[in-house]
Amino acid sequence: MDNTLSAYHFLFSALAFVFGSVVGSFLNVCIYRLPLDLSVNEPRRSFCPECKKPIPFHHNIPLVSWLFLRGKCANCGSPIAFRYFAVELLTGLLFLCVWEIFPWPMAVAYWIFVSLLIVATFIDFEHFIIPDEVTIGGTVAGIVASFIVPALMATDKRWTALLISALSAALGYVLLWIVLEAGKKVFGKKKIRLDAPTPFTWTRKGDDADFIVGEEQGLWSDYFARESDQLILHCDEARMDANDLGKADLRFHYNRVTIAGDEISLDTLDEISGVVRELEIPREAMGRGDLKFLAAIGAFLGWRAVLFSVFAGSLVGSLVGLFTLIIGKRVWSAKLPFGPYLAFGGLVWMFFGEALLRWYTSLLNP
Repeated sequence: MDNTLSAYHFLFSALAFVFGSVVGSFLNVCIYRLPLDLSVNEPRRSFCPECKKPIPFHHNIPLVSWLFLRGKCANCGSPIAFRYFAVELLTGLLFLCVWEIFPWPMAVAYWIFVSLLIVATFIDFEHFIIPDEVTIGGTVAGIVASFIVPALMATDKRWTALLISALSAALGYVLLWIVLEAGKKVFGKKKIRLDAPTPFTWTRKGDDADFIVGEEQGLWSDYFARESDQLILHCDEARMDANDLGKADLRFHYNRVTIAGDEISLDTLDEISGVVRELEIPREAMGRGDLKFLAAIGAFLGWRAVLFSVFAGSLVGSLVGLFTLIIGKRVWSAKLPFGPYLAFGGLVWMFFGEALLRWYTSLLNP
């Protein structure tokens, strides 16, 4: 009897890992396509990012194919990023861990949750965004899952679980919104005095523009999160298309620039250049996608997970930021995504939340 149970346990555990790696293959599709506004359903078959040729089934077996092909496209030989293998392996391992720890109805819900965390983490690290499909869709999925599996909210009543889940999602959004607005008032502007007068260019690029200061380069839209945001350049010399402006202060909003009281639409300009000695850039404490992402975490895990995720995410994010400063000077335009650290906090709470709570309570009441 014990041998039979052990065999069944091994079989279902193996199936959980294999299923997770298969799901991980689909998550790779989401990670690649969602930031590019591509459908995750069309084309149905995966394709090489370089040559765009559809990948045949026998070259698309999770984990095995990447190893067999040595991380290269079978058609054009272009490198296939290690991220594809890592996502499949990570998803398989997390699905296995969830299956081993939680009753199966909770495990199925947590599989969905883990998938959302993985997609959000890898997209945010690469693109500094978390798509609404993950955040809003994840919040809805969490509320529905809590209604179907009320144990997610530590109750056996469906409507109570639904209410707790919805309120936890609201708490997550409102809590980070308060942090965002407070951070904007206190740290919403960064003044940078350059070591020496430095060349800059603003060059139209379709509906956007390239903005280059010395060796720092970025998209114009990356600097503006709000209509009221203002970027100021204190220039030793400036040129606007063919017009030489001499020494000037350029005050930019996303779609216009003000010089000596005159306002000019950026839609009428192709290039602005010159030499800048000091600039002021707008900044946000975090992106608004993080607010919705924390709401999704709350919808799946409850209000305590919201508080813990903010604490753990802030702590880990601060340590990572400090580490990058120690190993090398961070450039002034560099960004640090917050979503992956919220995901880390949510994952830790899912696996160890109750144990951490008992440990903390024992410290308060020895």
